[in-house]
Amino acid sequence: NTGLLELSLDKFRNVLLNQTIPVEAVIRNIASNVTVIIFQVHSHEKNVTISFDKNSSANSSETGVDKGLVSILRPQQSVCTWYLQSPDAKQVLSTAVSFAYSERDPIPGGCNLEFNLEVDPNIYLEYNLIDTCIKFAPANLGYARGANPPSCDSGTGQNSRWRLHYDIYQYFLPENDLSETALLNHLRKMSDVQSVRANGVRLVSLTTDEKTNVHFSSLPGQGVIYNVIVWDPLWNTSAAYVPVHTYACSLTALVDNCSSLSKSSRPNYVSGKASPMKIATVSGGGGGATWMGEAFPSGASSLSTTVVQLQRHLFYMGFIVTGFIFFVLFTRITSLSYDVCLILTAVAGLVGGLLLVAYWWRFGFVLLCMLIVGLVLGFFFSSVIFFTPLGDYKVFRDDAVFWVTFSCIALMVPIVFVGCPRILNILACGIVGSYSVVLAIACYLYTSLAYITLDLLRRVLNDDFSQAYTNVPFQTNDLIILAVWGMLAVGGIMVQLRRERREVPFPPHPYRIWKRERERRITNILDPSHHIPPLRERIHNKLSQIKEFFRKEQPAGERTPLLL
Repeated sequence: NTGLLELSLDKFRNVLLNQTIPVEAVIRNIASNVTVIIFQVHSHEKNVTISFDKNSSANSSETGVDKGLVSILRPQQSVCTWYLQSPDAKQVLSTAVSFAYSERDPIPGGCNLEFNLEVDPNIYLEYNLIDTCIKFAPANLGYARGANPPSCDSGTGQNSRWRLHYDIYQYFLPENDLSETALLNHLRKMSDVQSVRANGVRLVSLTTDEKTNVHFSSLPGQGVIYNVIVWDPLWNTSAAYVPVHTYACSLTALVDNCSSLSKSSRPNYVSGKASPMKIATVSGGGGGATWMGEAFPSGASSLSTTVVQLQRHLFYMGFIVTGFIFFVLFTRITSLSYDVCLILTAVAGLVGGLLLVAYWWRFGFVLLCMLIVGLVLGFFFSSVIFFTPLGDYKVFRDDAVFWVTFSCIALMVPIVFVGCPRILNILACGIVGSYSVVLAIACYLYTSLAYITLDLLRRVLNDDFSQAYTNVPFQTNDLIILAVWGMLAVGGIMVQLRRERREVPFPPHPYRIWKRERERRITNILDPSHHIPPLRERIHNKLSQIKEFFRKEQPAGERTPLLL
């Protein structure tokens, strides 16, 4: 027994599939000018088997969540039939659709030499938490009913399949929406040629002599749909492959599933977990640096507060630089787990921040401190530039070109501001500090702005990530958080500039102040601090007081008899 599903061309039909009873999908009254029909079926998370025959075999069927078959029509054929079934015991909701093409339209997957089907229009997707890879079989030229298909390897001229071009499109589902209804509705926007071109974003174009596999940056918890349009420039005709979707995570896993990733967000490049240590660091340090990184109030009474605030800013910048360097070293060189690397990175960051503060406390060499601050701002500025579509240019697939360009942009910032270190310090406080607040928000609410630095960290840690396209969605959450980031940055910079416009650029370093005070106490006998006992004597007096405190009190009265 089989169920019956009557289909019409270009019309989507939802169907419930089960394991016991296959569904027969039928299209009738096919026009004579149609030579190829691509039938496809999609489900949310559970696999569906699609076959030419009721008893499926490896060479006549496909199983997956986004699968399709190509039917080459015979002369006078007006009816086409396929069979659908769920390999799982539970019912699966799926949507089915078919599209027709004429003899001048290219045939997706018509020159397949890698996969099981003779003509395979499917896109095969593999993902991990770092990158997503799609690959597909090359297409062939279209031909009339009853004719022999053009040879795939007869030559490379304009009369062969080598004239075909491939455009890869990407479409983002709404952020934080993992529902089945949303996926099936949005798949309709990426199924046929006109819809794909109208709704998708073309990321890359390939010629026939290029490899038909493309890498993208993974966005765990964010739904993405990919499709490929093959174009014949001679006839100006096109055909669409079967679209494929991914969330770059598991919808059914008990731990680190898509629901938890979409709620806990992304500062961890490995698993998407947010740690309290990172949250406290980026929110507390970033918020303080945004508004108080360059606070130098006038008056001698506020000098100690001024020094503390500058030390806080230097510690924050030293923590960022040292933490980043050691996290890369721990991850690349050792096989430690992420949590262990995070703890060691925090320790290294604390030591680095303290060393930078100690250097300024002892020597007070502002230029070197501002060089480190400028490198942090330049690093971030360069990351922002490569976060834009400029970073997806093919020339930057080469690591040498990328890192030379990135380093030149990063070094340009401290060079430009070498003559005005206070302005550099204020800009770094406002921009980097406010972005740290954005990272703290990203620990609870998804935002693509977190990938400004995350994609760069992925490229440092993964050799193959240089081939990935790093396009990300920019939706309502991102607009709101971008506005918050801009207000924090501009507000912090303006407050500091207004407060410091009449002040000296930097306060004297604490060691000089301490040394000057010590000399003043030694030479000025009228200063009460001149008569303070030496340190050894003061320690001895303190110990004597403590000893007296614990000594047992003697009883009152005489203990010896009176002498007569």
